[in-house]
Amino acid sequence: MKQHKRDGGPAGSQKESDQSWIPKILKKRVCTTFIEDTFSNGALCQCGGMREAHGSVATGDFFGAAIVTQWDSRQHASDFPTDAFGELEFAGAGRKHSHFLRLSSDTSPQMVYTLMTDHWGLPSPNLVVSVVGGDGHEKIKTWVRDVLRNGLVRAAQSTGAWILTGGLREDVARCVGEAVRDHGAAAPAISRKKVIAVGMAPWGLVHNRQQLVNAQGSFPARYYVQNLSRDSCCLDNNCQAFLLVDDGTVGRRGGETAFRGNLEDYISHQRTGIWGSGSIEIPVLCLLISGDASMLERLDVSLRKAMPWLVLAGSGPAADLISELLDQLSSTGLSTSSPPAEGDAAEGLSAELRHKVRVQVQRHFPAEAELERLVDSALSIYQNREFITVFHGEQEGSDDFDIVLLKALVRVSKRGSSEASEYTEELKLAVAWNRVDIAKTELFNGDIQWKYEDLEDSMTDALINNKPQFVRLFCENGLNILDYLTYRRLESLYRSLADSSLAFLLLQRSLSERQGVAGSLPDLQAQTRPLTRPQGAPPGPASAMELNLYEVSRLLWDLLGDVCQPFYYGPLGLTPSTSTRKALKQVNKMLLGECVYRDQRCLSPWSALFIWAVLQNRCEMAVYFWEMAGESVLSALGGCKMLRELSKLESETESKLAMKELAQTFENLAHDVFGECYQSSESRSFTLLIRKSPVWGGATCLQMATAADARLFFSHDGVQSLLSQIWWGDMERNTDVWKLVLTFFLPPFLYTDLISFRAQEEEDKSVAVHHGRDTDSLYGNDNTVYSLADIIHNEEEAEELRALKESLKDSLPSNSRGPFLVSRWRQFWFSPVTSFLGNVLMYFLFLYLFAYVLLVDFKPPHLDGPSTLECVLYFWVFTLVCEEIRQSFFVGSTFVLQRMRTYIQDVWNKCDLTAIALFTLAVCCRMFHWSYHFGRAVMAIDFMVFTLRLIHIFAVHKQLGPKIIIVGKMMKDVFFFLFFLAVWLLAYGVANQALLYSYDPRPNWIFRRVFYRPYLHIFGQIPIDEMDADKLKDVLNCTNVTARIEAGEEPCMSSYANWLVVVLLVIYLLFTNIVLLNLLIAMFSYTFSKVQEHSDTYWKFQRYNLIKEYHSRPCLAPPFIIISHLHLFIKRYFRKIPSVKSQHFVLELRGKKASCLNTWEAIQKENLLSAQNKRQRESDTVRIKSTSVKVDSVLKQMAEIRDHGRRLRLLETELEYCCSALCWMTDAMSQSDLIKAGHLPSAPQRSDSTVSKLTL
Repeated sequence: MKQHKRDGGPAGSQKESDQSWIPKILKKRVCTTFIEDTFSNGALCQCGGMREAHGSVATGDFFGAAIVTQWDSRQHASDFPTDAFGELEFAGAGRKHSHFLRLSSDTSPQMVYTLMTDHWGLPSPNLVVSVVGGDGHEKIKTWVRDVLRNGLVRAAQSTGAWILTGGLREDVARCVGEAVRDHGAAAPAISRKKVIAVGMAPWGLVHNRQQLVNAQGSFPARYYVQNLSRDSCCLDNNCQAFLLVDDGTVGRRGGETAFRGNLEDYISHQRTGIWGSGSIEIPVLCLLISGDASMLERLDVSLRKAMPWLVLAGSGPAADLISELLDQLSSTGLSTSSPPAEGDAAEGLSAELRHKVRVQVQRHFPAEAELERLVDSALSIYQNREFITVFHGEQEGSDDFDIVLLKALVRVSKRGSSEASEYTEELKLAVAWNRVDIAKTELFNGDIQWKYEDLEDSMTDALINNKPQFVRLFCENGLNILDYLTYRRLESLYRSLADSSLAFLLLQRSLSERQGVAGSLPDLQAQTRPLTRPQGAPPGPASAMELNLYEVSRLLWDLLGDVCQPFYYGPLGLTPSTSTRKALKQVNKMLLGECVYRDQRCLSPWSALFIWAVLQNRCEMAVYFWEMAGESVLSALGGCKMLRELSKLESETESKLAMKELAQTFENLAHDVFGECYQSSESRSFTLLIRKSPVWGGATCLQMATAADARLFFSHDGVQSLLSQIWWGDMERNTDVWKLVLTFFLPPFLYTDLISFRAQEEEDKSVAVHHGRDTDSLYGNDNTVYSLADIIHNEEEAEELRALKESLKDSLPSNSRGPFLVSRWRQFWFSPVTSFLGNVLMYFLFLYLFAYVLLVDFKPPHLDGPSTLECVLYFWVFTLVCEEIRQSFFVGSTFVLQRMRTYIQDVWNKCDLTAIALFTLAVCCRMFHWSYHFGRAVMAIDFMVFTLRLIHIFAVHKQLGPKIIIVGKMMKDVFFFLFFLAVWLLAYGVANQALLYSYDPRPNWIFRRVFYRPYLHIFGQIPIDEMDADKLKDVLNCTNVTARIEAGEEPCMSSYANWLVVVLLVIYLLFTNIVLLNLLIAMFSYTFSKVQEHSDTYWKFQRYNLIKEYHSRPCLAPPFIIISHLHLFIKRYFRKIPSVKSQHFVLELRGKKASCLNTWEAIQKENLLSAQNKRQRESDTVRIKSTSVKVDSVLKQMAEIRDHGRRLRLLETELEYCCSALCWMTDAMSQSDLIKAGHLPSAPQRSDSTVSKLTL
């Protein structure tokens, strides 16, 4: 819904143009015929207006055969375009503008409701409470004000209700407005928007109404209110909207009654929820407070339309009369059947009953002349008493008012719905109001056995309208999510997304793409149109044009990338290798037929609902679904990834920040749950990180964390411990670096005790024990582990290693030395740390060779060609190119284009491509004499790029790694600094060149003096001799002749305004050396302090990428890596041995092992949530809130005790009276002759326990 700005200027003209259609459709009513009011001596019309304001006079005129003596709005008033609408500004009120409209009394309520919701921006209500009553004379009682403030407004805030009031500052309407004002002052902004007060007043009764008149609309109209401390007919500034009903009268009450009843009836037939998606119609309740005699007729008419009423007993005449009628006449045998026709209400009733009603009416309204008409209305009201609920505010209190509202509406909903039970309708109302507290205390207290069918519709309502507390309540009380969530219902949930949400727009984009393909297949539609379809399913072509799971799958693919395989491809009959074009055609063909998959159960309902909630950025609901879903760590990381991708696409700042906050929340949850798992069992937590998930498309926690940029998760000690174990392979993690270097150059040290290795026998034993146990401890209190060599071995020949283990088992002791030599060789050379060390050493050797060739052996082209060392350099770079090709095209399991895209996204890969491209260009240029020098220059630049590549290698160091991150962040600050510096360089350079030289057309010298010389000025190189005209008198080798200057001679400096050159130099140096340089230092300091706090986290994240890279590299470093490449080529394309390293850090578990791991993870998550809830319960805020509840309960009990004490005192008084009367009777009878004198019986002896019981 479009929200308009509320400020003046262009915004006001925009609003005026948006509402310019109102006078064309909505009308006002003006009395056009004067009918004399006999009580005004001919000065006033019966409408209340002056004679001069009427166009014709009806007195004495004949209409047919009779003289008109009674004024009628329908006959004597006409409709004209309304001249009062727009926005209302209360002068001095200091609040936002209110909407207002003058409308005829017979205006269509549908048109008005559409105006209020679509154009005025009022949210659709979940409840409408119409407050009526008040006679304008009696003072509102204190307890009534308390009910309105603490009961009505609180119920409206919790349910999102509209409160319809009289709209004027008098009687009950003023009390309601003050209650809304007090609520707005204390409540937060979100709760303030949920309470909407709509004032409905007669136009002719509004004071200063002429201030609102403007035929073109007022945006805004200034309205002055006087005598704020007393009741008046001024508009109440606490209302958000005003409907000023015009029936042609002036100064008369009741003109809005008919339209108000019609509007209430229309709203009661609209549905709640977003776009009417709720399970019930909007409840409308009329609240009667006090009221005069005319209120009985209003109540009677409304009850005939089955409108529920809530009567505040004790508030005034009409409310007291209704309360007494319902209490005192309930013992009579009056039928509760449907009400009779109007005018026959009292027919068939006994005279005695009518007499009782007459007495009651006469006692409350003694001055009314038409007593019998009131009696008929009262009897008709009693016949419809099932729609009336009486609230005794003085006895019940305002705290129970919201429950009374719910009970009052349940009566009507039960009567109107024959197939639903009372509890089901009460539940629907509680869901519509979002009152989970009422549902818990009244409906889910254990007395009612709920069935799945009773909760299904309410569950859908709660999901669509974002009521997570009800979703939790339903799932805990009988709703089976496996039966509930089918693929059909999941599609309907995605179709219910708000039009303004980002996920809806992205889904519509995918739907438009599929519809475009479907539109190009008319023959396919014609062939499949006659197919039979299940009952209730939409026709094929219509179903193909609706949103379905394929669009959801495409959206998730766009958000998650190649981390996961496509979602929901199984139900759609697609495979992950299916191309997009082919998938579109297959989906369209399937949708045109019978979609059997829609009736299937969703395999992972909690995960599906979790994704659905995350896409809508629903925080509380997404967290609840995460709690219920399995694979907690991976699910939290997946939600983090989706939210961060959505935040990049979101344009609204508020939504973007909310997505980022929720993403950080899920990252924290993943970090905390994994921390709990790591404390429980280190080995199981390692398995959890690399376990392949079938629910999340084969992704692992490490892969998802990398894609989500979850640096906090990677900083966990458990993740770093696994990475260190992978990094060192089978060697001990505390091995010194000098031992590695020594063993690298002297391999025989492998077979000594210089380097410690994990015992191979322990690994085999641990594997055997793990695979041999069928029942593992779910709490992780076991020491069985997966061998790292079996989980993620760093050599591609995993098959050969397993064969080697088998040979070790079968070999004799005399032959065991040979396999030991081979296995120890593999353990050292196939470890990532050894591969890294070899690459570093060989890369330094490469740079040394490159520098030597460039400086010493880079000779011009001749017949013999390049030197031998230069050819070795070329071959070395060729092996580097082969490795980059392997990384870009043969690493990963996705499509080739996706692999290339992933490869290019890395910054260091871009650096490698740049270096290789420059080297190729330099080699091509150096082969020719005419481009030799250019090639050598490019080769020099390329050496710089290759040398800078060392920064990435040093990123693994614990001290250098964080500093490299800080330098990278500072480079961004340098770019901003250079922007400001370039502006000053250009400004000063051009002005300096223009002042010093009157004419100098040489481009190279212009560039030097405009940019180069001012840049050197910053560092103190200021040639005063070339700038001060007084020191240029001895310079003779210059000229001012234009032709000679164009020929290349040096132009002479201009001495005119030379002082200005010095002034500009001073200003330039002042700003650059003091302001800009200090700004750069301040930016560096801020970046350093900001990044230094999290530098360790950033470094640990980059360390994972480095370990992953060298884990996938062959063990040999360039240029010997070509041997490994040839070996891999033979294995893949000749021996057809699949690659084990194509998927990094992946372990696939199935069956019981996967189930045990999931259960263990769920237990750790429950432990974490329990600890968090315990800490929350022990917090000061929760304790204060709990204490407040207990104090309220004690006060309520004390109030009940005081009430009981009052009743006991009354009983004591009555007992004393009875005792005294009995004593008198005893004395009188003893003095008479009726009975014989005797002794009085003794009083019975009461024990202390009996006395205490009587006292209680």
